[in-house]
Amino acid sequence: MAMKSTVALSVLYILAVIFVSAKAESKTKSCNDVKEAYSSKGFNVNDVPNKGVHGAHLKVCPQGFSCCTLEMEEKLSQQSRSDLKEPVNRLSSGMQSTFTQRHRHFDQFFRELLDNAEGSLHDMFVRTYGQMYMKNAELFKRFFQQLRRYYAAGGAAVNLDAMLEEFWAELLERMFQLVNVQYEFTDAYMECVSRHTEQLRPFGDVPRKLRLQLTRAFIAARTFTRGLAVMAEVVNKVSTVSSSPSCVRAAMKMMYCPYCSGQVALKPCQNYCLNVLRGCLANQADLDFEWNNFLDAMLSLADRLEGPFNFESVMDPIDVKISDAIMNMQENSMQVSQKVFQGCGQPKPSKAFRASRSIKETAFTGRFRPYSPDARPTTAAGTSLDRLVTDVKKKLKHAKKFWSTLPDTVCAGEKVAIGDECWNGTAKSRYESVVMNSGLANQMANPDVEVDISKPDVVIRRQIVVLKEMTTWLKAAHSGNDITIEAEEDASGEESGSGCDTPNCGADTDIYFSTPTPIKPNVKPVVKSDRTSAALAVRANLLLPLLGLLLVLLETHWR
Repeated sequence: MAMKSTVALSVLYILAVIFVSAKAESKTKSCNDVKEAYSSKGFNVNDVPNKGVHGAHLKVCPQGFSCCTLEMEEKLSQQSRSDLKEPVNRLSSGMQSTFTQRHRHFDQFFRELLDNAEGSLHDMFVRTYGQMYMKNAELFKRFFQQLRRYYAAGGAAVNLDAMLEEFWAELLERMFQLVNVQYEFTDAYMECVSRHTEQLRPFGDVPRKLRLQLTRAFIAARTFTRGLAVMAEVVNKVSTVSSSPSCVRAAMKMMYCPYCSGQVALKPCQNYCLNVLRGCLANQADLDFEWNNFLDAMLSLADRLEGPFNFESVMDPIDVKISDAIMNMQENSMQVSQKVFQGCGQPKPSKAFRASRSIKETAFTGRFRPYSPDARPTTAAGTSLDRLVTDVKKKLKHAKKFWSTLPDTVCAGEKVAIGDECWNGTAKSRYESVVMNSGLANQMANPDVEVDISKPDVVIRRQIVVLKEMTTWLKAAHSGNDITIEAEEDASGEESGSGCDTPNCGADTDIYFSTPTPIKPNVKPVVKSDRTSAALAVRANLLLPLLGLLLVLLETHWR
């Protein structure tokens, strides 16, 4: 009886196995699910066989039961190339768009600050000096034109130190003649005056302070803006790198071989996906080291823009700084004139001078009104530099390790599965292989992608060099030095910069920095022991306008 019962159970078990096998075979032999998934990719549904066939003809997928023909496999291989590139391009495009936009914001902001500064100076000087300023307005217009050229092209276009020296020398020439209208000056005489501008220090310490501020701020601004542009350019160049044939083969095996086995809903194992993507993006991952160094340099320079190298704090009150310089010249015009007369010689009185008319109409008598912060123009580009920098620093920090983490970003979420319920490259089972580290050198033993580690990608290696070079420029700008001049001028040897190379460089609390030891002029000084001669010289200078007036009156009387 027991034996009959055992036989009966065995028969039932065999029948059950046969039934389940027949049901599974019936299900797997049907390719209806594959037809639907295949056509959803835009392919002709008629390419898919109605029932599974033997896969001996396949080149990539397992050669057992298959719903794929060779033609389907080739089409799906091309689809896998696009599918692999799509998430990488999407992430890269997002990065490129972010920093292209930030570059545009910063560039527009700096250029508008220059425009606002010029407009503010013009308005102030028109109100204060009227026609006297208008007759000399081209000097200030040229000053701002040169600043714009320097911002746009750096030291290759404008030697900032030389430009500023020329500006102050020409301003001195014009002011010197205005405060000494009773004299006639030759070109040679004015050249003598210009040669002694720095030694005379007619504008006080403003030129030195302004040169230091402008140099640091402009170098930092243009280098930082260039850095944002380089980021976008690097991302764009790297996104053009195409996948290798072995990478496309691996992507096809990971994404679409489950289709061929009739398991269209089966997702790749996460670690399997990581190995495929780390093999395919091995060259891109090698960007990470220089990319991160570059980002660190950008963040450090951003701190400078918020602090001592703040472009906005330099340009916004530049009209007030220049006005301070002119006021210094006005207040010290007598002493400056005396030193010039003693160093360059006593000028001849002007034959055309008419005291009564000249003093009233020609003399430089304007005075500047007190500066009111409420009268400043609205902020450029509708925002402030601090807000722009705070925003871009968040973006820069977020961009860290972008290239090495691309595989982790792509192989996440609903695109992959974990555990046993995933595609491991050959079947629905756990993925057992070790996950490779990022980078080309670590792909020698990659089990899923054949990677030739002896042939790094040329485009990506070039971008590594670009990042290295830009990092060097950023670090120099952080110290107030413009080494881009060497590249732009073919190493002409003329560098613009403050020579600032200490950690606390430029951290002066006073916007004008500290006052240096006064420079003694080389022009012949007034001899202190001969007080009488000096006094007589001063008095003579004061009496000359009166003598001129007297001559005019006498001439009128004799007529």
